[in-house]
Amino acid sequence: MAGRGRDVARAGLPHCAAGAEMAPASGLHSTARRHGPPIPGYPPIMKHLLFLVPLLAALGCDPAAKSTSSSRSVATARPRPEPTATATAATSTRPAEASTSQAKTGTKEEPTPFRPAEFEEPKEDPPEEAPPVPDAYKPLNDKKTLFFEKREDGSRRVHLMGAVCLREGPLEVLVCRLHTKEHESILNVDADGREVHAALMAAGAVAGSPVQYLNPKTGKQEFKPPTGTKIKVSFTYREKGKVKTSPAGQWVKDHQTGKDLGYDWVFAGSRLFKDPENPHAQPYYMANNGEFICLSNFPDAMLDLPIKSSKEAADLIFEANTPRIPPLRTPVLITLEPVVEKKK
Repeated sequence: MAGRGRDVARAGLPHCAAGAEMAPASGLHSTARRHGPPIPGYPPIMKHLLFLVPLLAALGCDPAAKSTSSSRSVATARPRPEPTATATAATSTRPAEASTSQAKTGTKEEPTPFRPAEFEEPKEDPPEEAPPVPDAYKPLNDKKTLFFEKREDGSRRVHLMGAVCLREGPLEVLVCRLHTKEHESILNVDADGREVHAALMAAGAVAGSPVQYLNPKTGKQEFKPPTGTKIKVSFTYREKGKVKTSPAGQWVKDHQTGKDLGYDWVFAGSRLFKDPENPHAQPYYMANNGEFICLSNFPDAMLDLPIKSSKEAADLIFEANTPRIPPLRTPVLITLEPVVEKKK
């Protein structure tokens, strides 16, 4: 009976009220009577159920009958619609259309990635060529960044070949050793400070003493400016291909007055540091930390200004005079000329 009920449901016929079976076919009750008593071992309950068959057949099934239980419902199976040839053809043509559109473009379309706003940075001018080095300049190191000159009048000068590493901003140093203080110096030089110190002495300069901030006798704060032989500093470089020479002070200006630096340097001589844990090691020349030619007063300066010039960031006096400084990485010949008093 259950099998026949499922067949009826698939055919979409009305169903009976909840708990009722489909009406048996004609003659079912008479067939039950012809067979006589139930088969031995047949459940007695089935005998009573068989008597209900004629009653159900007489009443029939009511399509509009409601279920007597709200918790159970009889589902009606609905026949599945057969796919039409038109729908199948339309579906089958979609991949072809997609492949055709991809074939036309040649690439697979992808979403455009997000790109932040672009700002065009000002382009830097290319560096100028190196200025000429006269044959009279004798190189003092293998890198040919340190030269010694003996002039016809007997005066002597020291030359350094450096490069522009900074063109704007506040300054503490004018010339530093390579890879030390490029963030606050206009020029850097690949040379050993000890060799530069020795060359200045050979040129007649006498080292004085670096700046002092404390009185060594009393231990109290007391400013004492650096001392030593006066050193004139000048730069030789190319500007639009032409060789030019200018005083170093023109590349530096007072940020308050806007005027060029009006002082010469003195040969302070820096200082030596002896490692107490290695007494046999060669003393370290402190100017190799970067303070070759300073604009702020440093106890380790080789050349320093003979004025009070703070090294504190908030009190810096000098800054780069950008319009007069050539492009970054431009080679510059730095000339150090000791002002030596002539012997009487």
